[in-house]
Amino acid sequence: WIIPFIPLPVPMLIGAGLILFPTATKSFRRMWAFQSVLLLSIVMIFSIYLSLQQINSSSVSQYVWSWIINNDFSLEFGYLIDPLTSIMSILITTVGIMVLIYSDNYMAHDQGYLRFFAYMSFFSTSMLGLVTSSNLIQIYIFWELVGLCSYLLIGFWFTRPVAANACQKAFVTNRVGE
Repeated sequence: WIIPFIPLPVPMLIGAGLILFPTATKSFRRMWAFQSVLLLSIVMIFSIYLSLQQINSSSVSQYVWSWIINNDFSLEFGYLIDPLTSIMSILITTVGIMVLIYSDNYMAHDQGYLRFFAYMSFFSTSMLGLVTSSNLIQIYIFWELVGLCSYLLIGFWFTRPVAANACQKAFVTNRVGE
């Protein structure tokens, strides 16, 4: 259950650091890139381990938290690990790591360097949460978070009119498409 949430501390700490200690946080900006890549690499190792376990066994589904409304109805939040989930987790982490490594050098002098790494780490968390979801409510929650992160990443350079228009189009398309 911890796989989707391993990359989550990076955007939370970057956000808190930029609010509380902006100068110190910006001076250690390369450290945050390293932390993003490191945590996503740990998730990839866990995903590969789960994939190897899936070769010899069937799907693993275990609920983490049960919310019982009455005796006839209960809502369980948890995760589902099956062969498709493990393959998708490997794919998400591999692509995420490659994007983060490339972006480290490509965006080295960009003002929004830390913001990009926060958005990308949160996007990875949302995607991993989406593929490990065990019910439709969780899928909906993580789908909305993926949409939010997509909007933020598409409109990353919001001062450019093309990027601002593209993120607005993506937002409207996602709202109408859902």
